[in-house]
Amino acid sequence: MSLGQNLQFLRKRDNITQEQLAEVLEVSRQSVSKWESDTTYPEMDKLLQLSNLFHCTLDDLVQKDISTQYVEDKCNYNEFMNQFSKRITTGVGLILSGVTLMMLLVTFFPEIHGFDMEELSGIIFLLFVIVAVAIFIVSGLQMSYFEKKNPYIENFYSDAEKEAFHKKFTVFITTGVVLIIFGMILSVASDAVISENNMIQDAIDLDMLSGALFMLFVTIAVILFAYAGTQKSKYDINRYNLMHDHSSQIYKNDKKTGLTCGCIMMVATMIYLACGFIGDLWQTAWVVYPVFGIACGIAAIVINRNNEEE
Repeated sequence: MSLGQNLQFLRKRDNITQEQLAEVLEVSRQSVSKWESDTTYPEMDKLLQLSNLFHCTLDDLVQKDISTQYVEDKCNYNEFMNQFSKRITTGVGLILSGVTLMMLLVTFFPEIHGFDMEELSGIIFLLFVIVAVAIFIVSGLQMSYFEKKNPYIENFYSDAEKEAFHKKFTVFITTGVVLIIFGMILSVASDAVISENNMIQDAIDLDMLSGALFMLFVTIAVILFAYAGTQKSKYDINRYNLMHDHSSQIYKNDKKTGLTCGCIMMVATMIYLACGFIGDLWQTAWVVYPVFGIACGIAAIVINRNNEEE
């Protein structure tokens, strides 16, 4: 297959018109048309742009038949997983944003019109949690339906597409880690600066402010982690298929892990509500969620290791 045929195939695959492609490459539509008809040949810099745009190698674009490498996404797996990733990330972000907002409200507005902000902030946090849980439930039901309808997905991602995502994944994770470290530094620095100013120190809760600043950066970092993680799982189609093979060890591990983590987080929620309603500890009881979240991670590791040993 010629360069022109490959270019036409890739353009139509991605639903890009000649005008749109020409605009991206900063050339005329006639130039794109001539390339596709093999009347003229693009310059090297345009070839490199084309290979980056369509996530393929220069060798594949120029010399090979790309259509034979392409597997059609017949069930719209990519679009569904992108939406699922965004919903899960939104749910996680809502919970952590609720914690951050709760701490900021208590820090700067300890009391409004005689109303204790600790109680109000706890209610606001619960509203965030309710919305997040609703998103998780809807997303879970949609995922369950999609998986039952499509238990097997043919691997249609190219190596170039996976490589392109891996670079983005590295950036997301690195940025998240840097944000957490920066948050720790900023929290300590603000603590040191404000402690020197007695007027500010008397007006606000210093410990709460430091915690709120740190949680703000943690929230952003975890959002990046959640999005990167869900997107990474999207590209692992082999694992997706094994997860729906009832005879595979991955399927058995996921069932055990899901049941265990579900029970753990249910206990965490019960503890949080008990601490809030009985002990009026809305402000600090949220810590059970990250603690029990770590417990979920440990449980998953133990389950996988035990099954590997068996």
